[in-house]
Amino acid sequence: MIDLRRLHMLRLVHQYGTVTAAAEAMHLTPSAVSHHLRELARELRVPLLEPQGRKVRLTPAAHLLIGHADGLLARWEEALADLASHRAGEVGPLRMCGFTTAVSGLVAPAAGALLRDDPDLAIEVRECDTDEAVGLLAAGETDIAVIEPTPDAPPPGDPRFDREPLLEEALDLIVPAGHPLALRTGVQMEDAAGEPWISVHGCAHHQQVMAYCGAAGFTPRIAHHATTWSVIWALVANGLGVSLVPRLAGDPAGQQVVRVPLGGDGIPKRRVLTCVRRGGRAHPLIARGLRALREAVPTPCLPAAA
Repeated sequence: MIDLRRLHMLRLVHQYGTVTAAAEAMHLTPSAVSHHLRELARELRVPLLEPQGRKVRLTPAAHLLIGHADGLLARWEEALADLASHRAGEVGPLRMCGFTTAVSGLVAPAAGALLRDDPDLAIEVRECDTDEAVGLLAAGETDIAVIEPTPDAPPPGDPRFDREPLLEEALDLIVPAGHPLALRTGVQMEDAAGEPWISVHGCAHHQQVMAYCGAAGFTPRIAHHATTWSVIWALVANGLGVSLVPRLAGDPAGQQVVRVPLGGDGIPKRRVLTCVRRGGRAHPLIARGLRALREAVPTPCLPAAA
């Protein structure tokens, strides 16, 4: 009988490229992962890994095995869901993660609503970028990831995951109070072409700023970089530039910033998805979490079909 944990280890080695990185994702030692993979190769009587410089690569036999492993692991998730549906008094934990505005605008309200309905339910929330969230999901360390469809997100056909749209939201232009654009109606992206811009470098926000400015026919002059929304609000409030902000980000108290809805063609928007391991969506706790997330979608955002 093949140990499914070993198939999962092989899948993570393929994902991360090294035994060490896969071991770290599973909170194991590299020697333990190597041992399990050697045992798996011995049981199957085929080599699974071969050296490639400082990394390892999967043999053709290992790639063949992974093609079957994805289906087996999905069926295992379905089996866990069926077992969970027969257990009484399910108390968790339900583990959810997501990027910053998803946690503040969706995950936290959903978790709060679940706890109000069931105070004994154990819930774990983690804030992380989409690439880390996908890694946690693959490693079995989270149950629901709220992600953006960035290059770091799994593609729709990835056999490991089941992803569904949760909402679509507009991105608004934020400018200092008293700025000429704050007093106008019908503002379009190209109206801010001459402004200094503020961006969160190296993440989805920066990609969105560059993409939507490019679609409007200009390259933004990125004058300042930030790592948190609170810093973006402060920089804009003090007249240092403009930026785009999603509806989920809310409005900070006490900051002299005006949120300007954009019009015209190509209004900046972003989609937010839920992602679970394939086969896991039917798990009672995961189903409750997904339902709570859909109910937490705020009014300024457009919910996606369930």
